[in-house]
Amino acid sequence: PTMRRIIQNALNRIGISNTINAENGKDALAKLAENDVGMIITDWNMPEMNGEEFVRAVRSTAEYASIPILMVTTRGMKDDVLTAVKLGVNGYVVKPFTIEVLKAKITDIVS
Repeated sequence: PTMRRIIQNALNRIGISNTINAENGKDALAKLAENDVGMIITDWNMPEMNGEEFVRAVRSTAEYASIPILMVTTRGMKDDVLTAVKLGVNGYVVKPFTIEVLKAKITDIVS
């Protein structure tokens, strides 16, 4: 909850306020089914369904396969980044991050 609030505040500061929050990957999949989503920001470490499982589920569903995904996580090892890219993540931000970095990554993946 704390990290979601930090990211939400950062998004608000860069002018993005139309967001949907999910508690974990399973909750996010349920919310994807109910909403039109233009971009996904996810973490690697989540309860119930981790980020890797979540990204695999999103990318394997034709309806969601083209939604840009930004992974924001503490996992900054090269192997983690490569794994995320292979899974289909469009951008990767390592925590802690600045608002400028978040804005730049979002701009990169939605442009």
